[in-house]
Amino acid sequence: MDRSQKAAAIAEIVEDLRESEAVFAVDFRGISVPQAADVRTRLRDADARFRVVKNTLTERAADEAGAEGLKELLEGPTALTFVRGDVAVAAKAIATFNRETELLTFKGGLLNGDTLTPEQIQSIARLPAREVLYGQLVGVVASPITGVVRTLNALISGLAIQLGQIAEQKQSGDGPAGESTAGEAAEGGPAGDQDAEPPEPPASTDDPAEGAPDTPSDNE
Repeated sequence: MDRSQKAAAIAEIVEDLRESEAVFAVDFRGISVPQAADVRTRLRDADARFRVVKNTLTERAADEAGAEGLKELLEGPTALTFVRGDVAVAAKAIATFNRETELLTFKGGLLNGDTLTPEQIQSIARLPAREVLYGQLVGVVASPITGVVRTLNALISGLAIQLGQIAEQKQSGDGPAGESTAGEAAEGGPAGDQDAEPPEPPASTDDPAEGAPDTPSDNE
């Protein structure tokens, strides 16, 4: 590899480092070409790229990309997995391949610039896929909203029923107000007594003195 080829390889690694959400470093000793192809196929669903590169080129690329935490992992045969998509799916793909073949042991990695230990990557591999997590989150958020909507619908339905009953009572005249008014009118309640005028006394043609009873005189 001449100087221009090295420069091109370094530039490509720098681009992968900057555009990846996570980078996993694995020991690839003993892996065959068909097995490497199998790993690349498994990583497609996570939008991840599996590459075997020279440590010296990766070190220079790490310096340029500001990924110094990756340099300490570049000891011995090292392959890198650049993850642009679902980190959990990518970690799960490599962990599953390792269980099946005892190859591709995690050395460590980076996640959004922070270093990862092999144990942390194994923990990420046990997480559900991103789409599953989104579905669970939507379910948690939607449940209370569904309850609120049902409660509001019940309240609205109950209010509509009550309003309908009130309207029917007014139309039939069976409501409490109609009963009270009818009762007072029949019994001659206080309202009727106040409004009625007192009867006029009968007209008399006699002298008021003749019709008036005798009253004792003060002189008697």
